[in-house]
Amino acid sequence: SVTLTPMLCSRFLRRPKAHGPDGAREEGRFGKATEAGFQWMLDGYDRTLQVVLRHRLLTIFAGGAMLVATVVLLIIVPKGFIPDQDTDQIAVTTEAAQGTSYDKLVEYQDQVADIIRRDPNVAALVSTVGGSAAQTLGGPNLGQIVVHLKPRDSRSEYANDIIEKLRPQLDRVAGMQAYLQSPPTIRIGGQVSKSLYQFSMQSPDRDALYRASRDLVKALANEPGLEDLTSDLEVSNPEIKVDIDRDKAAALGVTANTVESAFYDAYGAKWVSTIYGSVDEYKVLLELEPKYQGQPSSLSLLYFKTAAGTVVPLDTLAHPSEVVGPQSISHYGQLPSVTVSFGLTPGASLGTVLAGVRETAGAVLPPGVNGQFQGEAAAFENSLGNLAILLVIAILVVYIVLGILYESYIHPLTILSGLPSAGFGALVTLMVFRMNLDIYAFVGMIMLIGIVKKNAIMQIDFALDAERGGMSPGQAIYKGCLIRFRPIMMTTMAALFGGIPIAIGFGAGGEARRPLGLVVVGGLIFSQLVTLYLTPVVYTYMAQFQAWLRRAPSTDRQALGAGNA
Repeated sequence: SVTLTPMLCSRFLRRPKAHGPDGAREEGRFGKATEAGFQWMLDGYDRTLQVVLRHRLLTIFAGGAMLVATVVLLIIVPKGFIPDQDTDQIAVTTEAAQGTSYDKLVEYQDQVADIIRRDPNVAALVSTVGGSAAQTLGGPNLGQIVVHLKPRDSRSEYANDIIEKLRPQLDRVAGMQAYLQSPPTIRIGGQVSKSLYQFSMQSPDRDALYRASRDLVKALANEPGLEDLTSDLEVSNPEIKVDIDRDKAAALGVTANTVESAFYDAYGAKWVSTIYGSVDEYKVLLELEPKYQGQPSSLSLLYFKTAAGTVVPLDTLAHPSEVVGPQSISHYGQLPSVTVSFGLTPGASLGTVLAGVRETAGAVLPPGVNGQFQGEAAAFENSLGNLAILLVIAILVVYIVLGILYESYIHPLTILSGLPSAGFGALVTLMVFRMNLDIYAFVGMIMLIGIVKKNAIMQIDFALDAERGGMSPGQAIYKGCLIRFRPIMMTTMAALFGGIPIAIGFGAGGEARRPLGLVVVGGLIFSQLVTLYLTPVVYTYMAQFQAWLRRAPSTDRQALGAGNA
């Protein structure tokens, strides 16, 4: 500003060409219109300010009521954390029934991918099943689709709107459940799961843990605000259990390693040879013919060579049986764990949902099963208390700085008296526009502390100078309010108009920053109206209180002198 502003003045400011009879500059039509409008506002402010100063007690009560209302709104306003931002991507996690074969999983995955690909907002997608997707997500029945959307300026819908449109279409795919989420801008800890937020349970008693996790999922199904509710409990995987008759196998000269190797040769991808061509080489894999791989009865076709050189079928020395077992066993903190993951329905408050999940978990989980949030949900819970402390510290720092500048304990309180009105306006604006008090909105609240107090600073600076010139506190603050009305309005309007594009959500990623703009605009509009009247009233009361403090020691000294006489 110290370099750009003078340069702009040298280019845009011109010497006035027309002067009035008294030599003063004559304003143009625009200048006359704006000056007339400002004078009308100033006259109205003058009249209303005189009324307010005649009813100071009522104004103080209104300010106290506003402080109480601000505290109440801070408690009841919906809380959020990091708002969703359109990153031109959608993450889709697919889940088939436990024990689904790879070929069937690919078939289901292709159906899901075809539905997503037909959406006009989709530019491309990457579909993965098995391999790295299974290792990352925690099971061979899981798949992953990364959807790349067209650039934001080439589509009319946000990523979250596209997700809500795709959900009912993907629900019609039989045999496959799809979980969609907009990838968070910042991923804070936790584990990779099918939904964004996680609640983990641990217990040394695995059976009690599994029962409790099923009961919790059943109870949370009725909790409002939740969607994509699921858990990583995978204990219903169909398995073939082979019990080897060790005595009979030893009598035939067949070891357990021989049986295991035969199973791997039949059902694993065993590399047994390489065929070298003139320019290429071909790996030879040994496996059972595919038509027999999905039939448990085919196990009897496996034969083993005994020590005597004869071959015997598997049925001779082992007994296969079909059972159900765990697909994977998760651990957290060296204890068996189950993680319940969930997302939020459109418009749901993260703070309200997490409070409901914690309350339900407290009622459902038995003794010996502990639960806590992970990842972003845990970071949100920790941040609630820290943000409140940050707000108090910010106000305290401002009070200390103002106290040093004015060399007074009283006048900083007068300046800070307008902050509740800014908070009230900001919180009401969030509720009107159905926004959460998230990190961005809280940054706006901190900004308001610095922006709003400048009104009172300009008024009080003039009033203190006028008091030194012999005016009474009431006359000084009244005159200061009228003279500083123009710079107060100019600075407030500059900040207000600067925040409007952010409040509208203009630009890439603007939907995430919109709460910040709404907080600033709403807080400035309301606090501007209130501080113009509340600050002078508080100033007069604080001046009376300060005068009383000054009189009290002198009265005590006079009483002490009379007693000695």
